[in-house]
Amino acid sequence: MTEELDLKKYIREIPDFPKPGILFRDITPLLAEPKAFQEVTDRLTAYYREKQITAVLAAEARGFIFAAPLALALGARFIPIRKPGKLPFETKAFHYELEYGSDSLEMHTDSIHSDDRVLIVDDLLATGGTIAACIELAKHSQAEVVSCAFLIELAFLNGREKMNGCDVYSLIHYDAE
Repeated sequence: MTEELDLKKYIREIPDFPKPGILFRDITPLLAEPKAFQEVTDRLTAYYREKQITAVLAAEARGFIFAAPLALALGARFIPIRKPGKLPFETKAFHYELEYGSDSLEMHTDSIHSDDRVLIVDDLLATGGTIAACIELAKHSQAEVVSCAFLIELAFLNGREKMNGCDVYSLIHYDAE
């Protein structure tokens, strides 16, 4: 059996970005290393292979990076979730509140169906607001949300609490900033 790569060593830490006090976890070194990027896809595929996933959803933009190859590996459809006005066909929207204001996400009305088993993918689970909105958008289509997958989870921000009991699988955990 091949030893798993330590994916954390491919995550660059950038202090005070995008503002003072924030420690940014930069995934670009991982993306620049084909072996590490492939390892992410392989691990996620192995975890979800037997779960009969029919659709993989991801909010723009970094979630697309991991969701598209995972959808192909699982033989599932890839469904992009976008900011308002970015999708060319008829859309359904979900509006949600943020700490300071509100936001919206949209997907095509014909993208998921009531018999779909959905996996939601993003690069990072922080406070969970965007992914919670993706879960609600999928549920409005009466689809079953099977799980949410992340490359990185900032556990100290308690984002899992907003996942409404949804299974969460993360490859890298940070328990403190």
